Amino acid sequence: MDRAIELAIANVRSARGGPFGAVVVRGGQVVGEGANRVTASNDPTAHAEVLAIRDACARLGTFVLSGCEIYTSCEPCPMCLGAIYWARLDRIHFACTQADARDAGFDDAFLYSEIRRDPAGRSIASASEGRERALAAFEEWKQSASRISY
Repeated sequence: MDRAIELAIANVRSARGGPFGAVVVRGGQVVGEGANRVTASNDPTAHAEVLAIRDACARLGTFVLSGCEIYTSCEPCPMCLGAIYWARLDRIHFACTQADARDAGFDDAFLYSEIRRDPAGRSIASASEGRERALAAFEEWKQSASRISY
């Protein structure tokens, strides 16, 4: 956890991004790390947890991080939580809470409430289109001999 917090503080001091840091650990060793780079890279997905997961996957040569844990300076937002689940990490350790982030100007409550809504009722208009054509991709995936399940 110390390294995740260190990354968050250093990130603020260097003016490279927000106050968030994360590390992925396997067997007591850091195998990936990241600090928020949203504003530095003009990438809204460049959150510390996502970057730490990408780093760990690159270093370990896999997209499955089972056997690893993530330490993050703040409770993960919905996007990062999704990435953590997709990566199959075993455990999440976090320091600050959603409430702490809100008090610093980062409010994820809106995102959590949007996720619970039916797509038609979300604040960004959304509707299913082309489903019948798009199902062909899933059918081909099911039949593909080169399919790698995840």
